[in-house]
Parts: sequence; structure tokens; C-alpha cells
Amino acid sequence: MLDAASPPTGLDVLEARLRQDLAWLELPAKPWVPPRSHRGEPVADVAIIGGGMCGLVAAAALRLLGIARIRVLDRAAEGQEGPWLSYARMETLRSPKTLAGPALDLPALTFRAWFEAQHGAGAFAELGKIPRAMWMDYLVWYRRVMGIEVENGVTATLIRPEGEDLLALETEGAGTVFCRRMVLATGRDGLGGAFLPEVALALPRHLRAHSRDAIDFAALAGKRVGVVGAGASAMDNAGEALEAGCARLDMFVRRPALPRVNKFTGIGSPGVVHGFEGLPDAWKWRFLDYVFRSQTPPPRDSTLRVARHPHAHLHLGSPILRAAEQDGAIRLETPKGRFGLDFLIFATGFRVDLASRPELALLGPHIRFWSDRFAPAPEEENEELAASPDLAPDFAFQEKVPGACPALARVHCFNYPATLSHGKLSGDIPAVSAGAQRLARGIARALFIEDRALHFAALQRFETPELLGDEWPERP
Repeated sequence: MLDAASPPTGLDVLEARLRQDLAWLELPAKPWVPPRSHRGEPVADVAIIGGGMCGLVAAAALRLLGIARIRVLDRAAEGQEGPWLSYARMETLRSPKTLAGPALDLPALTFRAWFEAQHGAGAFAELGKIPRAMWMDYLVWYRRVMGIEVENGVTATLIRPEGEDLLALETEGAGTVFCRRMVLATGRDGLGGAFLPEVALALPRHLRAHSRDAIDFAALAGKRVGVVGAGASAMDNAGEALEAGCARLDMFVRRPALPRVNKFTGIGSPGVVHGFEGLPDAWKWRFLDYVFRSQTPPPRDSTLRVARHPHAHLHLGSPILRAAEQDGAIRLETPKGRFGLDFLIFATGFRVDLASRPELALLGPHIRFWSDRFAPAPEEENEELAASPDLAPDFAFQEKVPGACPALARVHCFNYPATLSHGKLSGDIPAVSAGAQRLARGIARALFIEDRALHFAALQRFETPELLGDEWPERP
């Protein structure tokens, strides 16, 4: 273990260490999936939509298992994948700096190793939390050292079955991609989009935004800005507006008090990571319904970022009753008063809405959700949980009507809506490696089973002798 005085050794040394670790572990495994072609085009073993953290760790986990023909597609420009440089507006990550994250049990692949190689162990000891942009720098390095090629500027437009055992992904930017398995590593809004309450739709677009939108905060200087919500995203957007020089900031919160305890962190353990998926349905629902009802507090640092500004105002017990344009501004009413605003940001989260995902137009009607088969106790009814997809042990979608769309078993939902089926393994940093390993092992299992006849034929053809016939000396 390095002590606090250990100087930086440089990324070249760390990368050599990583190569040595992989060699000692005989990783990546040799490619073993038989190649396929279709219509004269090569078939990918796996196509991954999304080149952010979840897409990268999924690709790396598959490669380590010897699944080599992988295509990773992302609509963003290179180095801009995921939320880190777009709508994520926190100053630092919420997760502790010591978490292994997407390192896949490889010490030299951790953020800590990457940071200490450049800045030394002492600098890591002094680091509070990980700056958001620095995390993106780490992911760019991760992508390079794990040999993951991401095809940027590619938008998925339609997923369709192709025969009995293939999928076709139509895209803008990469033509049609044929693959055997597909992974949706598409983040928080991976099966839908931003949720806006009805009151937001009454306002013209130039006067409001969702926290997921690209917002010109510089244009809010000197303006009266409102934020709806009190979660992490609400505080982050409020902080950005204040630091951009808004004249006044008002936060409108339905609840009478801010929650103080992040409940789910209280039981974080390998037991939760590996055991949640095996829980009876009623217990999965009970855990997450309790967490959702308890609500997650905004991080302390994000809250202090806002509270230190004297012209920031928090209005509790203040749901928006009405909002309308008046003389080029917003007239807003809550149970506690009326407010004039120049711009309103809705930090109201995401929702599953397959109609907003054109790539799922053919598959969406056949996807089974928890609402299709599970009825919670009346006191535990929860619309958000009910809209979760009901996933198989390998994150694959399942059919609402058996036999109606067998291709769904080839599409794996490795994004935030998988939480009710698998726990928090496919969106947040702490357990993302465990999620990727579960996904990769499930895909490896399925590919081997499908190709069993080819593997048996290879077994029969194998003729490399162990004994050469000269081992036993002739004796009289």
C-alpha cells in the first residue's frame, strides 16, 4: 500500500501494471464465439447502445469473457458520452472517492489508481470528492486502456428482429448493424424521457426547461429564476443559476420538509448487490417502495452550494398550483403566495415512456412490465415502480404474451429502469461492475447454449494429442 508521501508514478507505469495484471489473469479470454455473417455483412456478437459509463463497463466485461465482436454506439461526440459534461451539474460526484466503480475487480483500473498515478497518494488523501469533469477524464482513459472502440455520432432509430436469431439496429450514422445480442446502456431516461408535470406544459418553451435540457445559464444573469423540486438535480441547477448571476432564485417544494436520510445507503453491502435479484417479488417491491416514499435528500454539499447565497429562497409545502405567461414573464401561484419569474426549471425526474423512444417502436408493445403481472398491497401502490420493466436474470426483456416477440430475450436493459428487477446495478457507480459482470455472464451463457452444436462439432474435430506414443518405453 502506498503511503501519503508516495509520489506520482505516471500513467505509463500504471498502464504497464494493468497489462501485467491482465496477463497474469489470462485476460481477456481468447475469443470463442463463432463468427457470423448476414447478407454479406459481419454480425456483432453484441451491440451496445450507449458509450457512457454503463456501456463502457458492459463492453469491458464482455471482452474479458472472450466475447470480442462488440460494437458500441453513442450519439454524442467523443469524450462527451453520458451525463457528466451535459446535464449533470453537480460540482463533485455523490459517491465516495474510494469506490471501485467500473474497475471489474482490477485494482489498476480504479479511479484511485488513475488519480494517484498522476498526482500521488498524498493528493488523493487530500481530495474530498471526485470533481465531475475529472470523472469524465477517467472514463475517457478507461475506454482507451480497455481497448473499447466507441462509434460516436450514431443515433439508434429502430431495433427490429432479423430472422429467428438476429437483431437489426437501424441507425443514423452507421447504417444497419446486425447483432446477436443488444444492450441498452442508455442511462436514466433509457426507456423514456424527462417527466414534466401538466403545469409546465402551459408555459412556452422559452420560459421553462427540464433539468435534463441544455440550459444557457449565462443568459439567466440578472433574471428571476425558479426551480421546481428539491432533489439533487434541483439543487445542482439552482447552484448553476446562482453562480451565473441570477437576480433571485426561488425553489418550490411540495413536501413540508426536506428528507434528511438517504435510506438505501444504510444497507449497502455485497448481500444487497448479489441478493436483491433473488428476492421474492413482494420483497423487492417493499424495499424500493419504502425507499421511494422515504425520498432521497439532496447531497449536503449541493444544498450548501445554494444556501450560501442570500438571494436563494426555499419554499416548502409549495406545490405549483398555476403557472402562466404574463407580459413576457411567468406568473406562478402556490398555496403560500404568488411569484413573478423570468425562467422556470423543472427538476422533476424521468419516466418510462416507450412512445418517446422511436428505436423501441416495434418491441415496446410486447415488453412486460411489473404492472402486467404484480399487484402490490393497496398501501404500497406505486406508479413509478409499476412502470418498471420485468427483466430476466440476464437483464433481458420478457414478453407480455409468451411467444409474441421472442426477439425480446436478445435485448438487455442495462439502464436505470432495471432497478426493481436487479437492484441498483445498472446506473449508479458503486455496484456497476457487479451489474456488468452479471450481464456479461448471462450473455456468455446464452451464446454458448445457442451455439452448442458448433461447439460440439469443434470438440469432435479437436485432435491435438496429449500423448505422442513414445511415453512408455519398450520393455522385454
